[in-house]
Amino acid sequence: MEMNFKSKFMNILQERGFLNQCSDFEEMDRVLLDAEKTGNPCVGYLGSDPTGDSLHVGHLVPVMIMRWFQKCGNKPLMLVGGATGRIGDPSGKDTQRPFLSDEIIKNNSDGLKKSYSKFISFGENKTDSVLVDNYDWFKGIGYLEFLREVGANYSINKMLSKDSVKSRLDREQSMSFLEFNYQLLQGYDFVELNRRYGCTMQLCGSDQWGNAITGVELGHKLVQKDFHVLSAPILTDASGKKMGKSEGNAVWLNEDKLSSYDYYQYWRNVEDTEVIKLLKIFTELPMDKIREYESYEGAELNEVKKILAFECTKLCRGEAEAISAQQTAIEAFEKGHFGGDLPTFEKDFSTGPFNAVDLFIECNLGASKKEVRRLIDQGGAKINDEKISDANLEIDTSYLNDGQVVLAAGKKKKAIIKNI
Repeated sequence: MEMNFKSKFMNILQERGFLNQCSDFEEMDRVLLDAEKTGNPCVGYLGSDPTGDSLHVGHLVPVMIMRWFQKCGNKPLMLVGGATGRIGDPSGKDTQRPFLSDEIIKNNSDGLKKSYSKFISFGENKTDSVLVDNYDWFKGIGYLEFLREVGANYSINKMLSKDSVKSRLDREQSMSFLEFNYQLLQGYDFVELNRRYGCTMQLCGSDQWGNAITGVELGHKLVQKDFHVLSAPILTDASGKKMGKSEGNAVWLNEDKLSSYDYYQYWRNVEDTEVIKLLKIFTELPMDKIREYESYEGAELNEVKKILAFECTKLCRGEAEAISAQQTAIEAFEKGHFGGDLPTFEKDFSTGPFNAVDLFIECNLGASKKEVRRLIDQGGAKINDEKISDANLEIDTSYLNDGQVVLAAGKKKKAIIKNI
Protein backbone atom coordinates (compact mmCIF):
# COMPACT_ATOMS: atom_id res chain seq x y z
CA MET A 1 0.00 0.00 0.00
CA GLU A 2 1.41 3.37 -1.02
CA MET A 3 1.68 6.07 1.61
CA ASN A 4 1.16 9.78 1.05
CA PHE A 5 4.60 11.12 1.93
CA LYS A 6 5.42 14.83 1.81
CA SER A 7 9.22 14.82 2.04
CA LYS A 8 11.31 14.38 -1.09
CA PHE A 9 13.45 11.67 0.47
CA MET A 10 10.59 9.40 1.56
CA ASN A 11 8.86 9.75 -1.80
CA ILE A 12 12.05 8.72 -3.61
CA LEU A 13 12.43 5.66 -1.37
CA GLN A 14 8.83 4.61 -1.93
CA GLU A 15 8.94 5.12 -5.69
CA ARG A 16 12.18 3.20 -6.11
CA GLY A 17 11.33 0.25 -3.83
CA PHE A 18 13.57 0.90 -0.81
CA LEU A 19 10.98 0.82 1.96
CA ASN A 20 10.61 -2.07 4.38
CA GLN A 21 9.95 -1.11 8.02
CA CYS A 22 10.01 2.18 9.89
CA SER A 23 9.67 3.03 13.57
CA ASP A 24 7.15 5.76 12.60
CA PHE A 25 6.67 6.55 8.91
CA GLU A 26 4.52 9.62 9.48
CA GLU A 27 6.77 11.22 12.08
CA MET A 28 9.97 10.50 10.17
CA ASP A 29 8.42 12.04 7.06
CA ARG A 30 7.47 15.15 9.07
CA VAL A 31 10.99 15.59 10.45
CA LEU A 32 12.51 15.22 6.98
CA LEU A 33 10.04 17.71 5.51
CA ASP A 34 10.90 20.24 8.23
CA ALA A 35 14.58 19.82 7.33
CA GLU A 36 13.82 20.49 3.67
CA LYS A 37 11.93 23.67 4.53
CA THR A 38 14.52 25.06 6.94
CA GLY A 39 17.65 23.90 5.15
CA ASN A 40 18.93 22.32 8.35
CA PRO A 41 19.96 18.76 7.44
CA CYS A 42 18.75 15.71 9.31
CA VAL A 43 21.61 13.56 10.55
CA GLY A 44 21.35 9.79 10.04
CA TYR A 45 23.77 6.88 10.23
CA LEU A 46 24.49 3.54 8.65
CA GLY A 47 26.82 1.11 10.37
CA SER A 48 28.83 -1.93 9.36
CA ASP A 49 31.23 -4.08 11.35
CA PRO A 50 34.69 -4.47 9.77
CA THR A 51 34.42 -8.23 9.20
CA GLY A 52 35.87 -7.84 5.70
CA ASP A 53 38.06 -5.34 3.82
CA SER A 54 35.35 -4.40 1.32
CA LEU A 55 31.60 -4.18 1.12
CA HIS A 56 29.87 -6.27 -1.53
CA VAL A 57 26.68 -5.85 -3.55
CA GLY A 58 24.68 -7.47 -0.76
CA HIS A 59 25.47 -4.43 1.44
CA LEU A 60 24.59 -1.91 -1.23
CA VAL A 61 20.84 -1.31 -0.71
CA PRO A 62 21.20 0.71 2.54
CA VAL A 63 24.28 2.44 1.09
CA MET A 64 22.14 3.62 -1.83
CA ILE A 65 19.54 4.85 0.67
CA MET A 66 22.26 6.89 2.37
CA ARG A 67 23.29 8.26 -1.02
CA TRP A 68 19.74 9.51 -1.63
CA PHE A 69 19.63 10.78 1.98
CA GLN A 70 22.65 12.97 1.22
CA LYS A 71 21.41 14.03 -2.22
CA CYS A 72 18.21 15.26 -0.54
CA GLY A 73 20.21 17.66 1.63
CA ASN A 74 20.83 15.55 4.73
CA LYS A 75 24.03 14.51 6.52
CA PRO A 76 25.00 10.81 6.55
CA LEU A 77 27.31 9.35 9.17
CA MET A 78 29.05 6.15 8.09
CA LEU A 79 29.92 4.08 11.16
CA VAL A 80 32.58 1.38 11.24
CA GLY A 81 32.13 -0.93 14.21
CA GLY A 82 35.67 -1.10 15.54
CA ALA A 83 34.20 -2.08 18.94
CA THR A 84 31.22 -4.20 17.90
CA GLY A 85 33.44 -5.92 15.35
CA ARG A 86 35.41 -7.27 18.28
CA ILE A 87 32.27 -9.13 19.41
CA GLY A 88 30.41 -10.07 16.23
CA ASP A 89 26.76 -9.58 15.38
CA PRO A 90 24.82 -12.80 16.16
CA SER A 91 22.01 -11.95 13.70
CA GLY A 92 21.32 -14.95 11.46
CA LYS A 93 24.30 -16.90 12.80
CA ASP A 94 24.40 -20.32 14.46
CA THR A 95 27.86 -19.87 15.95
CA GLN A 96 29.93 -17.06 17.39
CA ARG A 97 32.00 -15.10 14.87
CA PRO A 98 35.78 -15.54 15.13
CA PHE A 99 37.65 -12.78 16.96
CA LEU A 100 39.60 -10.33 14.80
CA SER A 101 42.97 -8.83 15.65
CA ASP A 102 43.46 -5.06 15.95
CA GLU A 103 45.55 -5.12 12.77
CA ILE A 104 42.82 -6.87 10.76
CA ILE A 105 40.14 -4.54 12.13
CA LYS A 106 42.22 -1.50 11.11
CA ASN A 107 42.81 -2.90 7.61
CA ASN A 108 39.15 -3.81 7.18
CA SER A 109 37.99 -0.41 8.43
CA ASP A 110 40.15 1.29 5.79
CA GLY A 111 38.59 -0.97 3.16
CA LEU A 112 35.05 -0.10 4.28
CA LYS A 113 35.74 3.63 4.02
CA LYS A 114 36.99 3.03 0.49
CA SER A 115 33.71 1.25 -0.31
CA TYR A 116 31.59 3.99 1.25
CA SER A 117 33.52 6.72 -0.56
CA LYS A 118 32.37 5.37 -3.91
CA PHE A 119 28.80 6.37 -3.12
CA ILE A 120 28.97 8.97 -0.34
CA SER A 121 30.66 12.38 -0.31
CA PHE A 122 33.01 12.99 2.65
CA GLY A 123 34.22 16.45 3.62
CA GLU A 124 33.68 19.54 5.74
CA ASN A 125 30.40 20.87 4.32
CA LYS A 126 27.20 20.57 6.34
CA THR A 127 25.85 17.66 4.25
CA ASP A 128 29.20 15.90 3.84
CA SER A 129 29.61 12.56 5.53
CA VAL A 130 31.83 11.74 8.48
CA LEU A 131 33.38 8.32 9.06
CA VAL A 132 32.98 7.36 12.72
CA ASP A 133 34.27 4.38 14.71
CA ASN A 134 32.37 3.21 17.78
CA TYR A 135 35.64 2.08 19.36
CA ASP A 136 36.29 5.80 19.98
CA TRP A 137 33.66 5.84 22.73
CA PHE A 138 33.58 2.24 23.90
CA LYS A 139 37.32 2.08 24.64
CA GLY A 140 36.85 4.57 27.46
CA ILE A 141 33.74 3.10 29.09
CA GLY A 142 34.19 0.83 32.09
CA TYR A 143 32.04 -2.27 32.53
CA LEU A 144 30.34 -1.02 35.69
CA GLU A 145 29.73 2.37 34.11
CA PHE A 146 28.07 0.73 31.09
CA LEU A 147 25.91 -1.49 33.30
CA ARG A 148 24.71 1.48 35.34
CA GLU A 149 23.91 3.73 32.39
CA VAL A 150 22.66 1.24 29.81
CA GLY A 151 22.00 -2.08 31.53
CA ALA A 152 19.75 -0.49 34.13
CA ASN A 153 17.61 1.10 31.40
CA TYR A 154 16.83 -1.87 29.19
CA SER A 155 14.61 -4.88 29.82
CA ILE A 156 15.99 -8.39 29.54
CA ASN A 157 12.54 -9.41 28.31
CA LYS A 158 12.95 -7.16 25.27
CA MET A 159 16.43 -8.49 24.62
CA LEU A 160 15.13 -12.06 24.59
CA SER A 161 12.36 -11.13 22.16
CA LYS A 162 14.72 -9.81 19.47
CA ASP A 163 14.99 -12.02 16.38
CA SER A 164 18.79 -12.21 16.61
CA VAL A 165 18.41 -13.85 20.03
CA LYS A 166 15.09 -15.64 19.73
CA SER A 167 15.89 -17.40 16.46
CA ARG A 168 19.20 -18.69 17.87
CA LEU A 169 17.48 -20.04 20.98
CA ASP A 170 14.63 -21.53 18.95
CA ARG A 171 17.22 -23.47 16.94
CA GLU A 172 18.72 -24.63 20.24
CA GLN A 173 22.03 -23.04 19.26
CA SER A 174 24.30 -21.73 21.99
CA MET A 175 24.65 -17.96 22.38
CA SER A 176 27.43 -16.48 24.47
CA PHE A 177 26.81 -13.67 26.94
CA LEU A 178 29.18 -11.61 24.79
CA GLU A 179 26.92 -11.96 21.74
CA PHE A 180 23.80 -11.39 23.85
CA ASN A 181 25.12 -7.90 24.67
CA TYR A 182 25.62 -6.96 21.02
CA GLN A 183 22.23 -5.29 20.67
CA LEU A 184 22.93 -3.03 23.66
CA LEU A 185 26.22 -1.92 22.15
CA GLN A 186 24.64 -1.12 18.80
CA GLY A 187 21.76 0.64 20.54
CA TYR A 188 24.25 2.72 22.52
CA ASP A 189 25.94 3.76 19.26
CA PHE A 190 22.74 5.63 18.40
CA VAL A 191 22.81 7.46 21.74
CA GLU A 192 26.47 8.48 21.35
CA LEU A 193 25.96 9.62 17.76
CA ASN A 194 23.12 11.82 18.96
CA ARG A 195 25.28 13.33 21.69
CA ARG A 196 28.21 13.95 19.37
CA TYR A 197 26.54 14.79 16.04
CA GLY A 198 22.84 15.35 16.71
CA CYS A 199 21.99 12.11 14.89
CA THR A 200 18.31 11.11 15.15
CA MET A 201 17.96 8.57 12.31
CA GLN A 202 19.35 5.16 11.52
CA LEU A 203 19.07 3.52 8.12
CA CYS A 204 19.81 -0.19 7.90
CA GLY A 205 19.09 -3.52 6.29
CA SER A 206 16.07 -5.43 7.57
CA ASP A 207 18.36 -7.95 9.30
CA GLN A 208 19.42 -5.14 11.68
CA TRP A 209 15.88 -4.11 12.64
CA GLY A 210 15.91 -5.55 16.16
CA ASN A 211 19.28 -4.04 17.03
CA ALA A 212 18.23 -0.67 15.60
CA ILE A 213 14.99 -0.55 17.59
CA THR A 214 17.07 -1.07 20.73
CA GLY A 215 18.74 2.25 19.90
CA VAL A 216 15.37 3.99 19.53
CA GLU A 217 14.27 2.71 22.94
CA LEU A 218 17.55 3.67 24.61
CA GLY A 219 17.31 7.12 23.07
CA HIS A 220 13.98 7.74 24.77
CA LYS A 221 15.43 6.75 28.15
CA LEU A 222 18.97 8.11 28.06
CA VAL A 223 18.63 11.40 26.15
CA GLN A 224 14.84 11.88 26.16
CA LYS A 225 14.69 12.34 22.38
CA ASP A 226 12.80 10.72 19.53
CA PHE A 227 14.96 8.56 17.29
CA HIS A 228 13.79 7.04 14.00
CA VAL A 229 14.79 3.86 12.19
CA LEU A 230 14.08 2.90 8.60
CA SER A 231 15.08 -0.48 7.18
CA ALA A 232 15.59 -1.58 3.59
CA PRO A 233 14.51 -4.96 2.22
CA ILE A 234 17.05 -7.74 1.78
CA LEU A 235 17.04 -8.29 -1.98
CA THR A 236 17.10 -11.76 -3.47
CA ASP A 237 17.34 -12.93 -7.05
CA ALA A 238 14.78 -15.02 -8.91
CA SER A 239 16.06 -18.20 -7.22
CA GLY A 240 15.75 -16.71 -3.74
CA LYS A 241 19.50 -16.28 -3.23
CA LYS A 242 20.68 -13.06 -1.60
CA MET A 243 22.00 -10.38 -3.93
CA GLY A 244 25.73 -10.04 -4.06
CA LYS A 245 26.81 -13.64 -4.58
CA SER A 246 28.10 -14.87 -7.91
CA GLU A 247 28.87 -18.58 -8.28
CA GLY A 248 29.72 -18.73 -4.58
CA ASN A 249 31.89 -15.60 -4.57
CA ALA A 250 30.97 -12.17 -3.23
CA VAL A 251 30.60 -9.36 -5.77
CA TRP A 252 32.99 -6.90 -4.11
CA LEU A 253 32.73 -3.12 -4.45
CA ASN A 254 36.48 -2.43 -4.15
CA GLU A 255 38.49 -2.85 -7.33
CA ASP A 256 41.38 -4.59 -5.59
CA LYS A 257 38.94 -7.42 -4.81
CA LEU A 258 37.06 -7.60 -8.13
CA SER A 259 37.83 -6.16 -11.56
CA SER A 260 35.51 -3.56 -13.08
CA TYR A 261 34.87 -5.97 -15.93
CA ASP A 262 33.66 -8.70 -13.57
CA TYR A 263 31.57 -6.15 -11.68
CA TYR A 264 29.99 -5.07 -14.99
CA GLN A 265 29.34 -8.69 -15.98
CA TYR A 266 27.56 -9.43 -12.70
CA TRP A 267 24.90 -6.83 -13.52
CA ARG A 268 24.89 -7.75 -17.22
CA ASN A 269 23.93 -11.33 -16.36
CA VAL A 270 21.00 -10.77 -13.96
CA GLU A 271 17.69 -12.51 -14.62
CA ASP A 272 15.26 -10.77 -16.97
CA THR A 273 12.65 -10.56 -14.22
CA GLU A 274 15.03 -8.58 -11.98
CA VAL A 275 16.13 -5.83 -14.37
CA ILE A 276 13.51 -3.15 -13.64
CA LYS A 277 13.74 -3.62 -9.87
CA LEU A 278 17.52 -3.32 -9.99
CA LEU A 279 17.42 -0.21 -12.17
CA LYS A 280 15.22 1.47 -9.56
CA ILE A 281 17.43 0.59 -6.61
CA PHE A 282 20.99 0.52 -7.94
CA THR A 283 20.98 3.35 -10.50
CA GLU A 284 19.96 6.99 -10.56
CA LEU A 285 18.20 6.82 -13.91
CA PRO A 286 14.99 8.91 -13.86
CA MET A 287 11.89 6.91 -13.01
CA ASP A 288 10.16 8.05 -16.23
CA LYS A 289 12.93 6.40 -18.24
CA ILE A 290 12.81 3.21 -16.13
CA ARG A 291 9.03 2.97 -16.60
CA GLU A 292 9.59 3.07 -20.37
CA TYR A 293 11.63 -0.13 -20.06
CA GLU A 294 8.94 -2.06 -18.17
CA SER A 295 7.28 -3.32 -21.36
CA TYR A 296 10.53 -4.35 -23.05
CA GLU A 297 11.14 -8.02 -23.90
CA GLY A 298 13.68 -10.12 -25.76
CA ALA A 299 16.38 -8.18 -27.57
CA GLU A 300 15.12 -4.84 -26.26
CA LEU A 301 15.35 -6.07 -22.66
CA ASN A 302 18.83 -7.39 -23.37
CA GLU A 303 19.86 -3.85 -24.27
CA VAL A 304 18.38 -2.60 -20.99
CA LYS A 305 20.62 -5.08 -19.16
CA LYS A 306 23.60 -3.36 -20.75
CA ILE A 307 22.29 -0.03 -19.48
CA LEU A 308 21.92 -1.50 -15.98
CA ALA A 309 25.47 -2.88 -16.06
CA PHE A 310 26.93 0.40 -17.32
CA GLU A 311 25.08 2.60 -14.81
CA CYS A 312 25.92 0.35 -11.84
CA THR A 313 29.59 0.19 -12.83
CA LYS A 314 29.72 3.95 -13.38
CA LEU A 315 28.39 4.60 -9.85
CA CYS A 316 30.83 2.20 -8.19
CA ARG A 317 33.95 2.44 -10.34
CA GLY A 318 33.58 5.68 -12.29
CA GLU A 319 32.59 6.42 -15.88
CA ALA A 320 35.99 5.61 -17.42
CA GLU A 321 35.98 2.11 -15.90
CA ALA A 322 32.37 1.58 -16.99
CA ILE A 323 33.22 2.51 -20.58
CA SER A 324 36.25 0.21 -20.54
CA ALA A 325 34.27 -2.73 -19.13
CA GLN A 326 31.49 -2.16 -21.64
CA GLN A 327 33.95 -2.08 -24.54
CA THR A 328 35.67 -5.26 -23.35
CA ALA A 329 32.32 -7.04 -23.22
CA ILE A 330 31.51 -5.91 -26.76
CA GLU A 331 34.88 -7.08 -28.04
CA ALA A 332 34.66 -10.45 -26.28
CA PHE A 333 31.02 -11.38 -26.84
CA GLU A 334 29.76 -9.42 -29.81
CA LYS A 335 32.85 -9.27 -31.99
CA GLY A 336 34.53 -12.47 -30.79
CA HIS A 337 37.81 -10.74 -29.91
CA PHE A 338 39.70 -11.30 -26.68
CA GLY A 339 41.85 -9.03 -24.59
CA GLY A 340 41.26 -5.60 -23.14
CA ASP A 341 40.01 -5.89 -19.58
CA LEU A 342 39.08 -9.57 -19.58
CA PRO A 343 40.35 -11.14 -16.34
CA THR A 344 43.90 -12.26 -17.06
CA PHE A 345 46.00 -14.79 -15.17
CA GLU A 346 49.55 -16.01 -15.65
CA LYS A 347 50.94 -19.54 -15.73
CA ASP A 348 54.27 -21.04 -16.64
CA PHE A 349 53.12 -23.76 -19.02
CA SER A 350 56.62 -25.27 -19.07
CA THR A 351 55.80 -26.59 -15.57
CA GLY A 352 52.49 -28.10 -16.69
CA PRO A 353 50.29 -29.71 -17.70
CA PHE A 354 47.43 -28.31 -15.61
CA ASN A 355 44.09 -29.89 -14.87
CA ALA A 356 41.25 -28.07 -16.65
CA VAL A 357 38.95 -28.10 -13.60
CA ASP A 358 41.67 -26.56 -11.42
CA LEU A 359 42.30 -23.83 -13.99
CA PHE A 360 38.61 -22.87 -14.10
CA ILE A 361 38.58 -22.52 -10.32
CA GLU A 362 41.82 -20.46 -10.29
CA CYS A 363 40.29 -18.10 -12.86
CA ASN A 364 37.11 -17.64 -10.79
CA LEU A 365 34.99 -19.40 -13.42
CA GLY A 366 33.68 -21.85 -10.83
CA ALA A 367 33.48 -21.98 -7.06
CA SER A 368 34.22 -25.71 -6.66
CA LYS A 369 35.30 -28.79 -8.56
CA LYS A 370 31.75 -30.11 -8.39
CA GLU A 371 30.42 -26.95 -9.99
CA VAL A 372 33.01 -26.99 -12.81
CA ARG A 373 32.44 -30.68 -13.52
CA ARG A 374 28.71 -30.00 -13.77
CA LEU A 375 29.46 -27.15 -16.18
CA ILE A 376 31.56 -29.52 -18.31
CA ASP A 377 28.84 -32.19 -18.28
CA GLN A 378 26.32 -29.61 -19.47
CA GLY A 379 28.58 -28.47 -22.32
CA GLY A 380 29.12 -24.99 -20.91
CA ALA A 381 32.90 -25.11 -20.43
CA LYS A 382 35.16 -24.15 -23.33
CA ILE A 383 38.87 -23.78 -23.98
CA ASN A 384 39.80 -21.63 -26.96
CA ASP A 385 36.13 -21.74 -28.00
CA GLU A 386 36.09 -25.55 -28.05
CA LYS A 387 33.81 -27.45 -25.67
CA ILE A 388 35.41 -29.60 -22.99
CA SER A 389 33.92 -33.04 -22.55
CA ASP A 390 36.42 -34.54 -20.11
CA ALA A 391 36.81 -33.21 -16.55
CA ASN A 392 40.22 -34.91 -16.37
CA LEU A 393 41.56 -32.99 -19.35
CA GLU A 394 45.15 -31.76 -18.92
CA ILE A 395 46.07 -28.40 -20.47
CA ASP A 396 49.63 -28.17 -21.81
CA THR A 397 51.60 -25.99 -24.25
CA SER A 398 49.71 -27.46 -27.23
CA TYR A 399 46.67 -25.39 -26.17
CA LEU A 400 48.56 -22.09 -26.34
CA ASN A 401 47.34 -19.70 -29.04
CA ASP A 402 49.56 -16.62 -29.40
CA GLY A 403 50.95 -17.44 -25.97
CA GLN A 404 47.62 -17.65 -24.20
CA VAL A 405 44.60 -19.83 -23.45
CA VAL A 406 41.03 -18.52 -23.30
CA LEU A 407 38.61 -20.20 -20.88
CA ALA A 408 34.83 -19.68 -21.01
CA ALA A 409 32.11 -20.66 -18.55
CA GLY A 410 28.84 -20.39 -20.41
CA LYS A 411 28.27 -17.49 -22.77
CA LYS A 412 28.97 -14.68 -20.33
CA LYS A 413 32.15 -15.41 -18.35
CA LYS A 414 35.62 -15.63 -19.83
CA ALA A 415 39.22 -15.40 -18.66
CA ILE A 416 42.65 -15.40 -20.27
CA ILE A 417 45.67 -17.37 -19.07
CA LYS A 418 48.95 -16.03 -20.42
CA ASN A 419 52.08 -18.12 -20.61
CA ILE A 420 55.04 -16.65 -18.75
